[in-house]
Formats: sequence, C-alpha cells, structure tokens
Amino acid sequence: AGYQITQQRVPIAVDGSLSYSLCIDNKMSQMVTKTVRIKQIQLEQDSGKSLHDDTRCQTLVDLNRAGVGLMEVVMEPDMCCGEEAAAAVRELQLILQTLGSSQAVMAEGQLRVDANVSVHHPGEPYGVRTEVKNINSIRFLAKAVDYEIQRQIEELENGGTILNETRAFDSKLGCTVPMRDKEGKQDYRFMPEPNLPPLILYDAKSLPANMNHQQVINIDWIQERLPDLPSMKREKLVEQYGILPEHSFTLLNEDGLAEFFESVVKQTQMKPKKVIGWILNDLLSYLKQRSLTVKESPVSSFLLADLLNLLEKKEISSTAAKQVLAELWKGEGKTPLEIVKEQKLQLLQDQKELEQICQAVIDGQENEVIMMVLG
Repeated sequence: AGYQITQQRVPIAVDGSLSYSLCIDNKMSQMVTKTVRIKQIQLEQDSGKSLHDDTRCQTLVDLNRAGVGLMEVVMEPDMCCGEEAAAAVRELQLILQTLGSSQAVMAEGQLRVDANVSVHHPGEPYGVRTEVKNINSIRFLAKAVDYEIQRQIEELENGGTILNETRAFDSKLGCTVPMRDKEGKQDYRFMPEPNLPPLILYDAKSLPANMNHQQVINIDWIQERLPDLPSMKREKLVEQYGILPEHSFTLLNEDGLAEFFESVVKQTQMKPKKVIGWILNDLLSYLKQRSLTVKESPVSSFLLADLLNLLEKKEISSTAAKQVLAELWKGEGKTPLEIVKEQKLQLLQDQKELEQICQAVIDGQENEVIMMVLG
C-alpha cells in the first residue's frame, strides 16, 4: 500500500487494566499484586524497521514485515521500576500465549516493548520522557528501564536537561544510547482509510435486532469460549494440589512446567507438595544450568514419576534418588529402576540380611570393636 494503517484514532478497546504479581526483595514467599491501567488497545500494521550499522556508517531498511498485522497495547504510567515493567509484560505474554493470539516469543520478534521513561519528584508533574524502542527480552526490559531512570536522575542532579528522544538499549554495554530526537513536531499525515469496513463489536444485550450476524463480533460469544487465563490457572493449581501460591507462579512462568507437573502428579503416588519440591529444587536447577525448557529436558514426566515412585515406596533413599536423577540427565535411555539395580542403590528391607551385614562389618573390624568397648 505504501502507507501504514492504524486504529490509533478509533482503538478497538479503551480503559482496561492488567493485574500482575511480583516478589518483594527477591523472596518468592513475599509476593504483591499490582495493577497497571491500559489506556487503549489498537490494531495496526507493522511498518518495517531500520537497521543501524555504526561500523559502516549506514542505515538499512527491512520491509519484510511491512503490512503484517499487529496489536499495540498502550499502558498508563503506573509502574515505577524495571522489575514492575518486566512482571507486567510477562503476565501479558502469558495471556497472549494462553489465548493463542501469539506465541509471543520476544527473541523472534513476536513481541516487542517500547518503554517510555520519565522521572519527577513526588507531587510534581511528570518529567520529560524518553522512549526506549524495540526491547526484545523481559530481562533487557528491566535493565533498560532501571538504567534509564538512573541516567535521568543523574542528568538532572548535575544540572542537565532531559531530551524528548528515542533511545535504544545496548545489551552488551547494559545502557541506553540515543537514536533520534523528538523535539520537532512530527506530521504523520493521518487520513481515513476508505477501503476498510467498520469493525462492529457488540455484547448479547446491545446487539441490534436487524443486524446481520456475519457482520458483527459478539463479545459474549467469544468470552464464553475463552480458556482459563493465567490468574485462574494459578488459583486452580493452588486449590487442586495444595501448593503454595508462589509455586504456582513459577510453574506458569516456565514454559510447559505446569503441564509437566500435572503429568507427574497423575503418574506418581507421591503427594503434590513433595512433587513440586523435586521439580522446582532439582529438575528446574538442571534446566536453568543448561538454559533449557522443560520441553527439551531428557527427563520426561514419565521417568521422573517412576523415580519418585521408587522413593515413595522407600525402595531408595532421597540421596540415591538425586544420583539417579543425575544419571537420567545423561539421556542414555535407561529407566530409574535399571539405574538403581546397576549401581546397587536399593534400600535393604530384609532385617536378617541387614543383621548379617552388620555382623560381617563387626567381625572384620575386631580390634576397633575391642577398643570401642574398652573406651
């Protein structure tokens, strides 16, 4: 078309909110729920992007995504640090993935964040804002926002001024860098798009009687068919399995981990509270060390359930179970029981056999036994 179509003037939704939770002082046991207002949600087209090559002093234009539909969520300035921004975007990401709206993989460009940052003293108007464009990971978002807050504070305390500009986050240097200024008034030359029919949204109560149902979107009909959103999933996990609320957040925040947990619970005799401990303390640590998701783990839910059943039946000790888990991570195709037998990790249940072993140890250490008795 040679131009970008946007709903900016007549957005599809306005005046919403998004609730998100985050931990206090990095303690998962101390979590607070906060809300950010959503000013509007608009549909528009991707306009392409610029690629700045500082080494060659040139800018390239990538139009491969130009015209591709996208949704822009415009939030109000209700967040005060990088951690809050990251938590809010992570919750939005989970919602989009749950609804099937998008895979929302930031590294692949399916979700991008533009962070507008300004500082001011309490009770005073908002300061001049800068926009950090196209942040491509939640971790970088937190770092970019916190860096920009500190940069602006230091600039003002040193007698400088904040420019209304667009900046980029340099992940290697861990700082934001200028891209272009916004001081001049920009004329985007908006005009109505004559070839797009109106998008008509109604609920069941306000749907006009004579309206052609093929030309409208019934919001109630869609809402009835929505899956459980992340907040509801967390509540159900806590209620159904008796786990801690903070554990439900970890299960949902890690891709595929909640489904893995429920699969293990169905296959094992161990109580869910103990299963969650093994998954979060042991399995998850292995995954993070290797930067893997649970879907890439060589330890399937079936194998972990088998291992936990051996532990629950007291056929092996918890120490032995950790040894078996380490062997399973090698991905050699062995079952937990085969590893237990190969390495002779079984707990002895026969009292006579235990007595014979003890007697053999005593008989073999006669001098030490005599000294202990005399002592």
